[in-house]
Amino acid sequence: MSDDRWVPPTVLLAVDLVILTMRESRLQVLLVQRGVEPYRGDLALPGGFLNHVEEDLPAAAHRELAEEAGLSADQLHLEQLGVYGTPGRDPRGRVVSVAYLAIAPRLPEPTAGTDASDACWTSTDRALSAEARLAFDHRRIVADGVERARAKLEYSALATAFCGPTFTISELQDVYEAVWGVSLDPRNFYRKVQSVDGFIVPAGTTRRTDTGRPARLFRPGPREALHPPMTRPTGPADKETAKA
Repeated sequence: MSDDRWVPPTVLLAVDLVILTMRESRLQVLLVQRGVEPYRGDLALPGGFLNHVEEDLPAAAHRELAEEAGLSADQLHLEQLGVYGTPGRDPRGRVVSVAYLAIAPRLPEPTAGTDASDACWTSTDRALSAEARLAFDHRRIVADGVERARAKLEYSALATAFCGPTFTISELQDVYEAVWGVSLDPRNFYRKVQSVDGFIVPAGTTRRTDTGRPARLFRPGPREALHPPMTRPTGPADKETAKA
C-alpha cells in the first residue's frame, strides 16, 4: 500500500460581476480598466478574490458591488450567472470565478475601485466586439450575462428591473428593444404586455412625455413568470412580424 498522500490542488476563488443598465436607450455593462497585472490597462469586469475563507459567495458579491461600483445589493436585481474554471483562464494560477448578473435602472457614473485605474459604462455591443480588449475570459462572461437577460425577458418579469419604480409602457418597450436588439411595433407590444395578467399594474398617475402628452405610469406587478411569454424575434421573418 502506497504511503503517498493525496494533496488537494491550490485553487483560488473569485467573484465577477456583470452589471447591466439602460443608458441613452442602450444596454450597457460596467467595465473597469485594470490598474495592476495581469492585463494591466485592459478592460475587465468588476470583481475580486474572496477576502477570507469564511466569506460566503453572495457576501463577496455584495462587497464587490460596494467596492467596485458603489452599489448596494438592495438597489438592484442580483442572481448567480455561472461558474468559470477553465485551466489557464488566469495566469496567476488556478482561479475559479463565480459570476453574478446584476441589473438596475439608470445607474450613475461609476467610480474606479481598489485595483482599477478607471471605470466606465460601455455598450454591450462594443464590449462584445473584437475591438474591445477584455481581460481573462470576461468577454465570454459578458456574452453569457447578456444572453441570460435576453432569455429571461421572454418568460420572466426581469424587464421591470431595468425600469424605475414607475414607468411607461414605452419605456418598458425600450428595454425589450435594447436587450433583444430589435424594433417592436408599439401597438403589438402594448397588446402583448397587457395580455399577461399581473406583469405590470397601473400606478394611478401619469407623466408628460417629450411631446407634452400625458402617458400612464405603471409599476411591477406580482407575477414573476410570464404566461403567455413575451416571445423574442429570432429571424428576419420574426422581426418583420414584430414590426407589423
